[in-house]
Amino acid sequence: MRCPFCNHEESKVTDSRDAVEMNAIRRRRECCQCMKRFTTFETVDLSLQVKKRDGTFEDFQQEKLIHGMDAACRHTRVSHDQVRALAYKIKTELMAKGVREISSQELGDIVIRQLKETDLVAYIRFACVYKRFKDVRELLAAIEELSSDEGRESLTAKGQQGSCCNGADSSVHSPLKGRDCARAAVQELENEENSHHATTEK
Repeated sequence: MRCPFCNHEESKVTDSRDAVEMNAIRRRRECCQCMKRFTTFETVDLSLQVKKRDGTFEDFQQEKLIHGMDAACRHTRVSHDQVRALAYKIKTELMAKGVREISSQELGDIVIRQLKETDLVAYIRFACVYKRFKDVRELLAAIEELSSDEGRESLTAKGQQGSCCNGADSSVHSPLKGRDCARAAVQELENEENSHHATTEK
């Protein structure tokens, strides 16, 4: 590490501490020649590029990944800390595999799998954007695919029915499967759409 003041090649570390907000190690160094001190940051270099749908590339951005999953997990039982943990898990798995390039579709598939294991409503919400459903029928088809997860209950009427089924009675305490709640939300969308058409026709 060259000294930024005299360009000398040798320096010694006088202090090291974690910089949590930057996921880095902060090192305080002292030049062995001019004796001046300076600070360096040691970070993990994830040289990963994401190939977008239009064929262009962009650098992998963990914060962008967190933002997308945050939107899908809003008003669910998945906290922001859990979302950050999922994003970190995805990043570390890619690093462990030595991946240098990944398509946005492959990255989206990884996120979909993680959300499906975490919260089914968040999974459906993310799928709506990622898979670009053209109409309600495609959304219903995706919900039907969840039938194979019959034994997995990720939602309860008290905790989640109100968040994805507006106007539902949140006092109901019987367990409610994620796909059932998602179906109810889709039904509400259809009702609103039909109501809108009826008003327009008048």
